[in-house]
Amino acid sequence: MEDILNLLEKPLNSREPVVCLDERPVQLHDEIRAPVPARPGRIARRDSEYRRCGTANVFAVVAPKEGRHLTRVTENRKGAAFAGMLRAIAREYSRADRIHLIMDNLNTHRLESLIAAFGQTRGTRLWERFQVHYTPKHGSWLNPAEIEISLLARECLGRNRIPEISLLEKRVADWNADANKRKRSIQWQFTSKDARRKFRYRRDVPPSNPSMLADFVFKFLYGLPGYADLHPEASPQKTEAQKLPG
Repeated sequence: MEDILNLLEKPLNSREPVVCLDERPVQLHDEIRAPVPARPGRIARRDSEYRRCGTANVFAVVAPKEGRHLTRVTENRKGAAFAGMLRAIAREYSRADRIHLIMDNLNTHRLESLIAAFGQTRGTRLWERFQVHYTPKHGSWLNPAEIEISLLARECLGRNRIPEISLLEKRVADWNADANKRKRSIQWQFTSKDARRKFRYRRDVPPSNPSMLADFVFKFLYGLPGYADLHPEASPQKTEAQKLPG
């Protein structure tokens, strides 16, 4: 945890940029009946029925201190799509000595995805452009890319029904362009000192079990108002049930 917090505390360095990545699935929906626009005395109306048009994926990518947004749409989040996203990031930071990449521990977030997409030599060379910082178990909240996803969901996607991936790509591209024009940065406030005070541990006394601290942080967060609603899949009851045999 402190590896990421310490990284986010460092000042902006163009030679070693910090980039955060996360994914979000998007349901593609179309209207069955045309919505009725608003008019004086009546609000806009939309039928509750819709037509399913498949799914897509959004890679939310942001350099939080720099205010640089590289969020893009892909058909899915498979290894090939992830490899393509890392190649796009590396091209954006072609002059950087090293790119610090914060992301979760998804099974596709591995060197093997790049090797499968680009071959052993090119895939390894691309992976070595990055210094990867994985968020710990139950620690996805440490990734500023989750803030990027939240902003995208509220400001770009909203409650609109988007039937085609091409329309989704245009919406996201327009949102990206506006965010980059305004250089909307993410001012991360939670520090390592805050973590030690909040979670009551000392940096010089590591827990005997490496998972103890992560589990404690998770249970603390799940007790916060609203966290359970945002992450119902992370219920402590579900987590414990998954450990039971059979």
